[in-house]
Amino acid sequence: MSASIPPLVVHVFPTFAVGGAQVRFAAVANRFGPAFRHIVVSLDGDLGCRDRLRPDLDVTFPIVGAPKGAMFANARGFRRLLRQWRPDVLVTGNWGAIEFAMANIPPLTRHIHIEDGFGSEERETQLPRRIWTRRLVLARSQVVLPSRNLVRIATALWKLNPKRVLYVPNGIDLDRFAAGARPPHAGVPVIGTVAALRTEKNLVRLLQAFALAVKETPARLTIVGDGPERPALTALASSLGVADRVTFTGHRDDTPALYAGFDLFALSSDTEQMPLSVIEAMASGLPVAATDVGDVRGMLAPDNDPFVTPLDARAMADALMTLLPDSGRRAAIGAANLAKAQRDFAQAAMFERYRALWTGDTR
Repeated sequence: MSASIPPLVVHVFPTFAVGGAQVRFAAVANRFGPAFRHIVVSLDGDLGCRDRLRPDLDVTFPIVGAPKGAMFANARGFRRLLRQWRPDVLVTGNWGAIEFAMANIPPLTRHIHIEDGFGSEERETQLPRRIWTRRLVLARSQVVLPSRNLVRIATALWKLNPKRVLYVPNGIDLDRFAAGARPPHAGVPVIGTVAALRTEKNLVRLLQAFALAVKETPARLTIVGDGPERPALTALASSLGVADRVTFTGHRDDTPALYAGFDLFALSSDTEQMPLSVIEAMASGLPVAATDVGDVRGMLAPDNDPFVTPLDARAMADALMTLLPDSGRRAAIGAANLAKAQRDFAQAAMFERYRALWTGDTR
């Protein structure tokens, strides 16, 4: 690559809607600014996360069609694009971008594949066809994973060479969440969650758990986020008799201020790996009631361990009912979570790992 021209990185996302992987990319790209050029491909055409990018970035968003059920034809078309773009590195994300990974066989450029997790179709078990495809297509790629659970899957199930599998935990700007500035709360405690309103987040479970919990102890629930499940969730809150205690904020960009208004955080997902929302809650000094998915238990401080529950509304309700009336315990667990976030999830280390990956720096 020329010393005078910044490296060109092609990033392929199944969607560039706002989500954990997209927000992480925006943070890294913004950090390094003109040191890289970018092409961002959103295979579903959604560019919702575009607004999070610095306006001075050298980034283009080509429209790339990817018809369903045409894997090999798509891969051939994507290979033509790679020949045209001539990137220094190709970065693909999750199963939805696997056809672009296929397009780089035989290699036209260095390839990095990032797997952040699985959709509802692979919630309980890996699909055999996808296992074999990942095993073959990613055999010579650098595979980057943000959770130790995914590292185990990639090496034990996909049979990838451990030397090509790299664990890079997500990091956030911890200072944005300013846990030390949390105001004292008066009145009933507030349970908060921040999530896309999709089926795999299983906010039905959270609403059911909340309805059980408030029979025993006063509380409010704030659900931050939007998505296709919102009408059904608002109807469920009404049918459970808790609509007057539940607030749906819709999509919000001021999440640090919202976390500051929570007394505890809840995550009710059926599938996660290393959710950024949990790190944000930890950075906000909050205790967390969460389903036992992905790396969540290991992310949290040991003091929080009793409140990581099976995928069951009754179990989550029990966790909520224990935490809600005990402000002292909430504060102690929140402080332990904050300390662990500061130790494990600072953004600077993540930035350096991605800079090295994008440049091919193997030092």
